Amino acid sequence: MQFPYQLAAKGKYSLKNVRLETGFEYNEGEVVRTETDLFSIEIEEGKIKMVKANDPASDVWDAKGFLMLPAFRDMHIHLDKTLYGLPWQALSPKRRTVKDMIAYEQEIIPELLKTSVERAEQLISLLQHYGTHYSRAHFNIDPTSGLQSLEHLETALENKKDSFKAELVAFPQHGLYYTDTLPLMKEAAKLKSVGFIGGLDPFSIDGNIEKVLDFTVQLALDHKKGIDIHLHEAGESGMKTIHYLIDKAIENPELQGKTFVSHAFALGHLSQKETEHIAERLAAGKVGIASSVPFRGTIMPIPVLKKHGVNVLIGNDNVQDYWSTFGSGNMLQKANLMAELYGYETEFDLSRALQFATQTTIPLNDEGKQQWPKPGDDASVILTDASCSAEAVSRISTVEALMNDGNLFWRS
Repeated sequence: MQFPYQLAAKGKYSLKNVRLETGFEYNEGEVVRTETDLFSIEIEEGKIKMVKANDPASDVWDAKGFLMLPAFRDMHIHLDKTLYGLPWQALSPKRRTVKDMIAYEQEIIPELLKTSVERAEQLISLLQHYGTHYSRAHFNIDPTSGLQSLEHLETALENKKDSFKAELVAFPQHGLYYTDTLPLMKEAAKLKSVGFIGGLDPFSIDGNIEKVLDFTVQLALDHKKGIDIHLHEAGESGMKTIHYLIDKAIENPELQGKTFVSHAFALGHLSQKETEHIAERLAAGKVGIASSVPFRGTIMPIPVLKKHGVNVLIGNDNVQDYWSTFGSGNMLQKANLMAELYGYETEFDLSRALQFATQTTIPLNDEGKQQWPKPGDDASVILTDASCSAEAVSRISTVEALMNDGNLFWRS
C-alpha cells in the first residue's frame, strides 16, 4: 500500500466543524448515549493551541463534522520483517516451534534485507491507513542480520518522519546464547535510537532464566533503557520468568514503568486466585503487559490486569508475515475484537475500549467529563466517520484524516 493521505496543512492553522465528545447522556443512572458538539480547533507548533466555539463561516480547513479522536498507537509490532508487499503466503505447517522459525529466519533474512526498507514503509503506510501514527517496533538483532535490520528500519522511519514515529526495541530473536548475539546486543544498547532492551523465552531458547534476565536487566540499567521481553512460554517457566522480572523491577526502581512482558501467554492459563495475585505483583512492580489478542485459543485476563492498575498495551505484532497469517494493522479493529472478547457491549464500555487503540487516552473520563483534547495536547489525532467513540469501536469506522505532530494528512 502506498501512503493513503496527502499533506493538507502544517505549522499554524485551524479546523472548523470538528466533532468532539462532550459528555454522557444517562437514563436511570446508566449511560445510554454520548453527547457531541462541533468545535473549531487551532493547531500550532505540533500542539493543540485552542479549542473554541465552532465558527462554520470561517475560511479554514473544514473537518466536515467528522469525529476527532487521539491518533492510534501500535505498541508491539515488527516493522522490519514483514511479508507485506510480497506475494501472499500463509503460515507454513512445517515450522511449529520458535527454534524452527529461528532456523528459517537464518535462511531467508539475507534475501529479505534487500527490500526491507521499502516493505517497512509499505507496512507503515498500512498502519497509517487505519489511523496509527506511532508504534513500539521490535527489530531483529542476530548474527545473520547484524545491525542491518535496525539500519534499514531507521531509513524507513526517516522517510516517514513527518507522519509517523516509533520507539525501538533491540530484539534478540535468535536468543542471546542460542546464537552468538550478546556482542551485538551490547553494541545496540549504546545507540541513542534504541529505547528498550528486548528478550526471548529465556528458558526454552537459552536454557537459563536467571542468566538471561540478569544480563538483560544489567544492560538496560547500564544504558538507561527500558525492557520488553517476548515471553511465549506458559506453565512453570513462563510464570517464573514473570516473577523474576517483577523482582528485578522492585529491586531497581528506575526500571519501574519501563519494564514490559510481551505476550505473557502464561497469564492466560491461571486460576482466578493466581490471576489476582500476579496482577497485584505486576502493579506493585509497575511492570506492564504488551499483549497479542487473541492468540491461538489463549484469552488473556486483561480485565483483571486493568482492575489492578497494570499498564496493558496492545499491538498487531506480526502483520501477515511468516510468523503469523493474521494481523490487519488496524488498531481500531483490535479494540473491536477486545470489546467482543470481553463483553464490552454497552455505550459506556465500548467508549472505554477505545483506549486499546489509543493506549490510554480517550476523550471522556469515567464520569463523562471531557478530558481530551486540551490546549497543550499533542496534535496527533484522527478524523473518523463516526458519531462517537463507541460507534467507532463497534463499527471499526473509516479514518478520513491523520494528524501527526500537527502535520495534517487528508485521505486522497
